[in-house]
Amino acid sequence: MRAAVLRAPGDLVIEERPIPRPGPGEVLVRVRAVGVCGSDTHYYERGRIGRFVVEAPLVLGHEAAGEVTDLGPGVTRLAVGERVSIEPGVPDLTCGQCLAGRYNLCPNMRFFGTPPVDGAFAEYVVVHEAFAHPVPASVGDDAAALLEPLSVGIWACMKARVTAGSRVLITGAGPIGLVSVAAALAFGATEVVVSDVNPVRLALATELGATTVIDARKTSVTDLHRPPEVLLECSGHPPAISQAIRALDRAGRAVLVGMGGDEILLPLAVIQERELELTGTFRYAGTWPRAIALIASGRINLDRLVTGTYRLDQAEQALTAGRRDQQSVKVMVHPQT
Repeated sequence: MRAAVLRAPGDLVIEERPIPRPGPGEVLVRVRAVGVCGSDTHYYERGRIGRFVVEAPLVLGHEAAGEVTDLGPGVTRLAVGERVSIEPGVPDLTCGQCLAGRYNLCPNMRFFGTPPVDGAFAEYVVVHEAFAHPVPASVGDDAAALLEPLSVGIWACMKARVTAGSRVLITGAGPIGLVSVAAALAFGATEVVVSDVNPVRLALATELGATTVIDARKTSVTDLHRPPEVLLECSGHPPAISQAIRALDRAGRAVLVGMGGDEILLPLAVIQERELELTGTFRYAGTWPRAIALIASGRINLDRLVTGTYRLDQAEQALTAGRRDQQSVKVMVHPQT
């Protein structure tokens, strides 16, 4: 099979590799669509994210979907020919975090496209059967792959306790911010304000259902007529984080989703005086069934986010599309074309 392999920052090549064989409880998936995430681009450009460093050749890509083509011993949940969306992180299922239901915090997590674990910019991957989620025929390959970023938005809404009538502020209208718009509305939010500096993405946020959009170059989120109850911070930009926290209503809840600097300054007096709740969020746990139901019901349209498709041998172009084109939102790689 072919795989796009990152050998060093800025050095991506197509290699021929043996098709992997599924072990006990695993399935082989023929990859049909992979989304390019900002983390993939970051690894390509810099070779590291925080403590995760590319020290050996690595296959990127963790937003993936495809078709089951082979079963390992003991597989009972899936059949050859089933289309699946891949949940890219497989925990050890035995540690204290896993047993408490927080498997996203498993210290032994093996996550696609995160050193040293190879990802899905390849024609085939092997995945544990419990993390290959069947999708109905009404869900296309791109949407099935984008259930991964949607899960980030769903998990953020769960952490923020978004519910019927919630007033939500989303800072950053990148792919995660946009899926968070869709997720917040699906959870029952009636006011969803989105702040960004990119007019194309703000227009898309409006199309997805945002009730108000703010050009952060011209208007401050602290000037909102009615303060939001919930902040989903998806920009990772320190000044935006500080300003958005100041915009929250008393007893508001802030979930930091975007990845920015390792340290930021926080308006501590505001957090204390308003008794704000502030938490981070890391990936997701148990979100795929809900994500599949929302897509299959038509409540969320992930295909609208796709602004470009590339072949596997164009993976390098896919990884740099966002740098070249300000109108790019989400690009996909189709390894079988």
